[in-house]
Amino acid sequence: MTNRLGVGIVGSGFIAEFHTRAFRGVRDADVVAVSGRTPETVRRVCDLARELRVGDPTGYGDVRELVRDPAVEAVWITTPNHVRVETVRAIVEEVQAGRAELRGIAIEKPLGRTVAEATEVLEMVEGAGLLHGYLENQVFAPGVTRAHELAWDRGAAIAGPPYLARCAEEHSGPHRSWFWQGEKQGGGVLNDMMCHSVEAGRFLLTPPGTAKSDWLTPVSVDATIACLKWSRPAYADQLVERYGPEVDYRRAPSEDYARATVTYRNGEGHEVVVEGTTSWSYVGAGLRLTFELLGPEYAMAVNSLDTEAKVFLSREISGGRGEDLVEKQNAEGGLMPVLPDEAGAYGYTEENRHMVTRFLDGAQPSESLHDGLLVTRLLMGAYLSAQEGRRIDLASTDLSSFVPDVAKGAWRG
Repeated sequence: MTNRLGVGIVGSGFIAEFHTRAFRGVRDADVVAVSGRTPETVRRVCDLARELRVGDPTGYGDVRELVRDPAVEAVWITTPNHVRVETVRAIVEEVQAGRAELRGIAIEKPLGRTVAEATEVLEMVEGAGLLHGYLENQVFAPGVTRAHELAWDRGAAIAGPPYLARCAEEHSGPHRSWFWQGEKQGGGVLNDMMCHSVEAGRFLLTPPGTAKSDWLTPVSVDATIACLKWSRPAYADQLVERYGPEVDYRRAPSEDYARATVTYRNGEGHEVVVEGTTSWSYVGAGLRLTFELLGPEYAMAVNSLDTEAKVFLSREISGGRGEDLVEKQNAEGGLMPVLPDEAGAYGYTEENRHMVTRFLDGAQPSESLHDGLLVTRLLMGAYLSAQEGRRIDLASTDLSSFVPDVAKGAWRG
């Protein structure tokens, strides 16, 4: 019971705060350090950790200094996509030089902006002999995991394995400017959020306790992307006003809508399908996550906005904008859903508990960087399909050097 893991959080933005809140539900770890490019945001995450009593972290401006801290035994990387490779390289160099001792490294989605970047990250981490986890929270969301378990135990055990998973993530757009910039982020909503949907679909179609790659073999991907809202002149102007001239969707848009269909061959030789839909052009109460699994005689469904609590505010009530009811909140009135514990509902708490336990046990997490690499490959196949208007055969297509037009600033919608 005294064996606790000292966690260093690399990055001090929105997701770093989500992970910090999630550590309230992890009994055998402490947030001992936080690093970031902006001193103010580093202080905010450190103060949050102290307020929630999940640690008394030291703030750093340099990731190398953070991993040299003897209290840091594992790192959670939450940095922006365009600095992901250099961040991992700095950590690995410190470990290989003997200036840092780590049990493991956990990396936020997506693993890389391209297959080449994701491969480089995986090779660096394994070359340093580190345990590794891919931080895909949705496959740890309690509603999803429990419904998945019941569908397989009560449905598939009698009627046979499921054949169709549908997953969607939708909201009105990201918080930070770099998400909107194709060259920094690696694309638009497909790269930012389809990574969740394709991996959640893989999870749902795989029996509990079985490695996804052992059960599912990717066959093909077919996809469509579009900029439905934010390239319209009035909304493009809003982005410039909000983030400055570097986010100009009149000149260089990224997709705000994406649809992908991934076909697999399952462990029994049957064709099964994942349908994913993601958008930054959804305007509702706030972030909406939906999951469905269909089998021969059963189905399951999860909707994050079907909450246990709601509040109603009449037109006589007015207030400032906020996200105190639900992430990416779009209104402050009417009948609104309330998510009391977003970090728990979205899977961050169970995800962090799993990573911590595995690192303490010296065991590889079930969601590893190998999963992250496969997800990146599926996303690049989806971009290629959308660009060329054809279904991509994953067995015969080399995606190792492919860079989407959106990521090159060459896509015009």
